[in-house]
Amino acid sequence: MKGRTALVTGAGAGMGKATALAFAREGADVVAADIDETAGKNTVDEIEFLGARAEFVKVDVADSGQIHDMVDATISSFGRLDFAVNNAAIAPDRLRIVDVDEAEFARMLTVNLTSVLLCMRFQIRAMLDADRGGSIVNIGSVRSLRALAGSPGYTATKHAVVGLSNTAALEYASDGIRVNTVCPGPIDTPMLRQARARRGETAESDTKTRTPLGRLGTADEVARTSLWLCSDAASFVTGQTIAVDGGFLTP
Repeated sequence: MKGRTALVTGAGAGMGKATALAFAREGADVVAADIDETAGKNTVDEIEFLGARAEFVKVDVADSGQIHDMVDATISSFGRLDFAVNNAAIAPDRLRIVDVDEAEFARMLTVNLTSVLLCMRFQIRAMLDADRGGSIVNIGSVRSLRALAGSPGYTATKHAVVGLSNTAALEYASDGIRVNTVCPGPIDTPMLRQARARRGETAESDTKTRTPLGRLGTADEVARTSLWLCSDAASFVTGQTIAVDGGFLTP
């Protein structure tokens, strides 16, 4: 991937950070975007330690203008955009439908779904302008494929990410732009640990029991899947939804 550029949102921690580092190890220039400036700059420092080039862009993916500026900054820094992994998201507390707060539901829609639309809008425009094609990976969830009681907003938005990705895949295939969705299962990330802490859960045994491989996944395992989808090895793969879940969804 040397000479090409990857943009990763939510790159300050967890799967986003692992993905940014994975692209850097393959020689790509990386734009690490995150709302957390300290975390995002730490990711850039780690990439530069590897000998790769990287820039940090602070972005709130709930803000269309900031997303536009993020893509512009990518082109300004490295002259091109070849790969994008739209990873930024929020996870909700467990609430049943009758208890859902409208404002919180609206924020879930904005951060987890509308941001994916807006990111793709500006990313695809940049790819079309360059006329070199490209690859976009949107990060869904096993909740994109199976509902979770007590999580209506998260489940709804992650379901919709798949439909949005597949629509983009159909619309821009003839332009050489591939779009796929990666759906992580139980992955050992700060977001998962924080969500469990809010729910008063401390043990991992339930997840391990329900995952056929008997463990949590790692952020690196998700990152490697996104990396493969963006690589030339996946040149005939578009409009696909790939679960990285240790068999979690197996019937």
